[in-house]
Amino acid sequence: MSRVLKIEGLHVSVEGKPILRGVDLTLRQGEVHALMGPNGSGKSTLSYALMGHPRYEITAGTVTLDSQDLTELEPEERAKAGLFLAFQYPTVIPGVSLGNFLRHAVSNVRRPDRKEGEDLLPMRDFRKELRAQMDELGVDQEFARRYLNDGFSGGEKKRAEILQLAMLRPAFAILDETDSGLDIDAVRIVSEGVNRVAARHQTGVLVITHYERILTYIKPEFVHVLFGGRIVEHGGPELVKLLESQGYDWVREKHPEAAQDEDEMEAAVRPPQVAGKAS
Repeated sequence: MSRVLKIEGLHVSVEGKPILRGVDLTLRQGEVHALMGPNGSGKSTLSYALMGHPRYEITAGTVTLDSQDLTELEPEERAKAGLFLAFQYPTVIPGVSLGNFLRHAVSNVRRPDRKEGEDLLPMRDFRKELRAQMDELGVDQEFARRYLNDGFSGGEKKRAEILQLAMLRPAFAILDETDSGLDIDAVRIVSEGVNRVAARHQTGVLVITHYERILTYIKPEFVHVLFGGRIVEHGGPELVKLLESQGYDWVREKHPEAAQDEDEMEAAVRPPQVAGKAS
């Protein structure tokens, strides 16, 4: 049976400032969704809130995975339940090799009741699977011995994220602006890796992006527009073309209340004007 991730009436604040103002979205395993919107509309806030980042406070609404309430779970418990987040800016962890990190992460997800330090996947089996995935995704075998994202280029960081996706086999993958900072060749390579993993494991994918280019490779069935902290438009691939050609002015005109909230959110993060300077 297909698993279901359901977001209902989600409100999220950051340091007391409301960002998301009632997000509703349902994803089913095997579906590909795209979430688009201008800078500051709340796209990354949604991704971090779904994974349980402590800075992002859920003030109302629910997030459920197969009717299991995720909102009170720690990030690692959400990962065990079947969520995965590929970061826009992956964290550098000096001193921890990618291979060692993955062996512990995969062991935790596949054996959710294990105690730390016990019952790791057998090294021989883990290495065999890791090498196979690295070969398939075109990742250099030397990566496994390098510290996690330490000294990695932008493209290498994103490919390491997709390697994690392949090894963890989540039910749902959230890709938070994975195309950010990548040239067109790197976008294609990373996208092909996502498509391969998603097809093999029937992973539900939510692609968060500003631009059309990644969506020419990871083709969404469903497209949503986040504006002013809420989803105001739903459609198919034609919605991507419309946004690419006309921008968000028509969204602003069609949804004035959301436009007002968008302006307030933008003003809240805008640097203050220096006295005596022209505005």
